Amino acid sequence: MSVRRVRVLVVDDSAVARAALTRGLSQDPNIEVVGQARDPFEARDQILALSPEVMTLDVEMPRMDGVEFLRRLMPQRPIPTVVVSSLSQRGGQVAMDALAAGAVDVVCKPSRNLSGGLEAMIGELCTKVKIAATVNVAWRKTREAPAPRTTPTALAETTDKIIAIGASTGGTEAIRAVLETFPANAPGVVIVQHMPPGFTTTFAQRLDETCSMQVREAKDGDRLFPGRALVAPGALQLKVIRSGGEYLVEVRPGDKVSGHCPSVDVMFRSVAACAGRNAVGVILTGMGSDGAAGLLEMRKTGATTVGQDEATCVIYGMPRVAWENGAVERQKPLDLIGDHVLKSLRGAA
Repeated sequence: MSVRRVRVLVVDDSAVARAALTRGLSQDPNIEVVGQARDPFEARDQILALSPEVMTLDVEMPRMDGVEFLRRLMPQRPIPTVVVSSLSQRGGQVAMDALAAGAVDVVCKPSRNLSGGLEAMIGELCTKVKIAATVNVAWRKTREAPAPRTTPTALAETTDKIIAIGASTGGTEAIRAVLETFPANAPGVVIVQHMPPGFTTTFAQRLDETCSMQVREAKDGDRLFPGRALVAPGALQLKVIRSGGEYLVEVRPGDKVSGHCPSVDVMFRSVAACAGRNAVGVILTGMGSDGAAGLLEMRKTGATTVGQDEATCVIYGMPRVAWENGAVERQKPLDLIGDHVLKSLRGAA
């Protein structure tokens, strides 16, 4: 019996990179590379001719960069896309643009000329390609710009409240959508988004530019207070601790938990231990089960918990497990989660 394989198009302006990616992806028995393209114009023709299920995309290319290509492609012919980007400040910024334009996930290129770290990168890419194949991006074909929102301006300022948010695949845009609904004086927010090291810095900077709250990448010992949101750095575990009347974060190296570092479970469990009923836990789109066990601990200590519903998730994995194990009190569409959190904090939910 033949194994159904994910049909992949590799897009990269470097012939060396195309060959390396094609060779690496083809080693996975569940993946078939059906085409290669050196720029978006060739990619467009290949998509029409070959109907690939997933595209890997280098975002920094001549003639037209990958971000602009995605902006044009997604409303017309949406295709799950995994960005392959260099781990540099420029690469990180462009990768964030690509995620905003519709890419499903991002993988870091290893060192120059795809030399060191290629094997690990290929393994990660294969996993993310197979995940991307399960994503429904058809909604982007009819996507409309969201209506302007009015942001509440008054909320009781107290360090007794914490909002904890966890997400994975599709989470960069989901977190932004939720955080943009919070006023400048909202209770402190801690965030775990599964991302490679380095990209979380750019992610926090992007959120800081669009949100009323101050958003920064967390550092060990940072204080959590109203108006501040802290993003866990890639490859480090984040915990919330209480010191007297203040909440602080511990950001330190650690083993993977639930398959991840940073782990949503680690963050949620720490919030359950130090904040109890004074916290709200939010679990958003993502593959796997990270966060479900920790969110259940939060609910058992009296915290309000909410999960993103299936219809608005890029991947209904983490929220599904959290719903099925009883960790999620209520499921909400993405555009209603922020309001629900704020009402919960005011005791009006």
